[in-house]
Amino acid sequence: MHFIFRLASQCILLLGLVSPAWGQQTLTFAIVPQQSATQLAEAWTPVLAWLSQSSGLHLQFVTAPDVPSFEQRLTAGEYDVAYMNPYHYTVFSAHPGYRALSRAKGDRIKGIVVVKKDSPVKSLSDLAGKTLAFPTPAAFAASLLVQAELRGRGIAFTPKIVNSHNSVYRSVAKGLFPGGGGIPRTLELLDESVRSELRVLWETREFTPHAIATRPGLDAAVRAQLWKAMREMGADPRGQELLKGIGFTGFEAAKDEDWDDVRSLKIRPEDAHLKIEP
Repeated sequence: MHFIFRLASQCILLLGLVSPAWGQQTLTFAIVPQQSATQLAEAWTPVLAWLSQSSGLHLQFVTAPDVPSFEQRLTAGEYDVAYMNPYHYTVFSAHPGYRALSRAKGDRIKGIVVVKKDSPVKSLSDLAGKTLAFPTPAAFAASLLVQAELRGRGIAFTPKIVNSHNSVYRSVAKGLFPGGGGIPRTLELLDESVRSELRVLWETREFTPHAIATRPGLDAAVRAQLWKAMREMGADPRGQELLKGIGFTGFEAAKDEDWDDVRSLKIRPEDAHLKIEP
């Protein structure tokens, strides 16, 4: 895994997209592993290269082999900048103190339940008693919101964790599960050959989307440099084209209270099988 992460960064350097100058500050920019490391690197490294060039910072793409590892590294404040799901932000803004910087412009997040395109399933109640696929226990919209709705409706089900959004979609498309949880953005980024085999059965209500947040103690001037580059990227034609690869139209400024709608759900770490070690 680490080889893939290093290789992605090296490829960018060789292409001349990022040219760290002597003494240039390097920041790790971590992406929650909703997809495979290879897919994330392909989508995010061109975006980080553009931001590096514009900001004068060297943004290094990193991710983790799985979500629990990502969570533990956030707990330790290991990442300088991190793209994390809404529930993760409510947890890791409290400890160790990550601070919101930005989020996807004009975006809201909701969970979806997908089924095979030709499935006889017509409503959530048709999934009663079934084993359903979910990416990770703490995936905010794809797991927590969907499962809460099923339980609230009294629909019994058995959750099966398959580690990524793409794994959910592929396993449902293959008929391994009658349904699974996801989000519109990752479904839209899926290969058309798989996406065409699926249909969206149901959607949750909308919430504030993923946060891009910086570790506690990161210099305010560095945050300002990075935000300036993010703001400019959405106004640049080449930047806009690169942002399509991650399902963004641009970035907008964010503040901590933007995620109060998620906090109002009062999700406990144990509800998300989240293990926080000091």
